[in-house]
Amino acid sequence: MNVPIRRTAVVLAAAAVLPLALSACSDSSGDSAKSSTSDKASASGGSMSSGDVTTADEPFGPACSGVPKTGAGSFDGMAKDPVATAASNNPALSTLVTAVKKAGLVDTLNNAQGITVFAPTNDAFAKIPKATLDKVLADKAQLTKILTYHVVGQALAPKDLTKGSFDTLEKAKLTTSGSGESYTVNDSAKVVCGNVKTANANVYIIDTVLMPSS
Repeated sequence: MNVPIRRTAVVLAAAAVLPLALSACSDSSGDSAKSSTSDKASASGGSMSSGDVTTADEPFGPACSGVPKTGAGSFDGMAKDPVATAASNNPALSTLVTAVKKAGLVDTLNNAQGITVFAPTNDAFAKIPKATLDKVLADKAQLTKILTYHVVGQALAPKDLTKGSFDTLEKAKLTTSGSGESYTVNDSAKVVCGNVKTANANVYIIDTVLMPSS
């Protein structure tokens, strides 16, 4: 008569121990996962925070430090506006904005979707002799030709610029090369602040005005 009682006791004891064993196993696997994640973070030289995941998608380049930290001309502010409007809020692009207005391209650029704009800085325009620049600004057809040569009809990520050839809205091609945070357009213009997002375009700010071949 004692045997069934002993068996019942054993079964109850096993039932009590099983959740503890599963809990210990779960804790162990959790620690292992944490350890694995920690090891990966250590191997990559930093933590594996969400910020690290998005780093590659952030603006880069020496001229980015000159972009306003807050307001409409900041990176966050520009991301809310279409490209021509966004550029008008960035002090370093005022000459480009003047040219875009003279060419009557504000609506064209603002209404386009999924484009890339290589945007020359004021210093880039300053490299052009004043008499030549004034002449170009007064010639709407020539100005339109030059400005549309800075626009590619697709959204280009930095990785696309490694070694690329792209059709522009002007119809001629431009080429890009580089890696990491160093890129060149047409072997002449350097990207000084890249991967700037606007509501309808990716913008790469460059230090030289691009000229179509014909």
